[in-house]
Amino acid sequence: MTTTIPAVRSFASHLPTSRRGRPGDDPIFALNAEATARKARGEAVVNATLGSLLADDGSLAVLPTATRAIREVGPADWAGYAPIAGSAPFLKAVVDDVFGARKDLAAKAVAAATPGGTGALRHAISTFLEPGQAILTTSYYWNPYATIADEHERRVDTFSMFSASGGLDVAALDRALAHHVATQGRVLLFLNDPCQNPTGYSMDAADWRATSEAIARHAARAPVTVVIDAAYSAYGPTGGVGGPLAALEPVADRALVLVAWSASKTFTHYGLRVGALVALVPDAAERAEIGAALTYACRGTWSNCNRGGMTAVTRLLTDPALRAAVDGERAGLVRLLNERVEAFNAAAARLSLPHPRYDGGFFTTVFARDADAAALRMKADGVFVVPIEGALRLGLCAVPKTDVARLVEATAKALR
Repeated sequence: MTTTIPAVRSFASHLPTSRRGRPGDDPIFALNAEATARKARGEAVVNATLGSLLADDGSLAVLPTATRAIREVGPADWAGYAPIAGSAPFLKAVVDDVFGARKDLAAKAVAAATPGGTGALRHAISTFLEPGQAILTTSYYWNPYATIADEHERRVDTFSMFSASGGLDVAALDRALAHHVATQGRVLLFLNDPCQNPTGYSMDAADWRATSEAIARHAARAPVTVVIDAAYSAYGPTGGVGGPLAALEPVADRALVLVAWSASKTFTHYGLRVGALVALVPDAAERAEIGAALTYACRGTWSNCNRGGMTAVTRLLTDPALRAAVDGERAGLVRLLNERVEAFNAAAARLSLPHPRYDGGFFTTVFARDADAAALRMKADGVFVVPIEGALRLGLCAVPKTDVARLVEATAKALR
């Protein structure tokens, strides 16, 4: 005779307390799924939620040369392991891409391959802060910063992003830097520039000059690390991160400058998950130590990255013919996006929508006192946007130019 022993649970959950109650889906992806379902039922939907660049017909905008380079990668490169820190040709190609003609700066850099720009941000948070400490960033920021920080037992602190004049509030940044130096003895500052997600704001030369001066003052008292989140840099007013690096170069002997580099938007292959964290470290001994720490972090998380993806991206960065072709194709996408930006700015001006300066990039925001309520009103009209604290995020990257006027009108209506 077989005796069945009933299951007995004498505990509340297999999950430790710190891992309970977490949302199972990203709210942006959930909004996109709802918009997609309504469109499939025949509704005239404007979906401004996702962060992927779409053509005017609604298809994913893909660079043909990037696709060809990926298809030409051989089986061994797809199947084999990559070195833990990334392949040497890939890392050199990324460093050269970041610093351009500045070979003197490239010689002082060390890098590690990461699964997309998100992996680079993860490495920055886990490597340059102690558990319990906080990154510092603008009051409007890409929400996964908080998710990544929480997953690694860190936090997010913010400073007011905009001054009364509409520029970066450097005085607020200065106070926040002082607070972090005083309370945690170090600073990890995230600046998503150019084309900040979610505001679309690109810091100008004056913003960067004042920011560099503030960093210099505080880096004399404690370790200060600055992360340029360059995910959208290829779509900025000038392209690349030359402006931020020029401003930060004078303080690079005191503050650590990091660049979170991503191939996702640059080469329109978001699912390839190819990125890198690049560190500008003038001191050779510290450069070697940081390189070792990043390599160790790779091994302890994803072990190594997509070898085939790195091979393809390396060719796109270093082969003159491929690079010229893909740069030309991307320029067409930048023009496509800029037409939407211009249409938005003109329509927003007519309707007096309150928003930051928007010169280019995937997103902009419209300031809203009750963003959740406004987004619900827009959704009822078939227009989907992402509510964030104090604003609505509008993904112009996913909205055809012909729908921009409707998007702006729906936003203005929801704010009345």
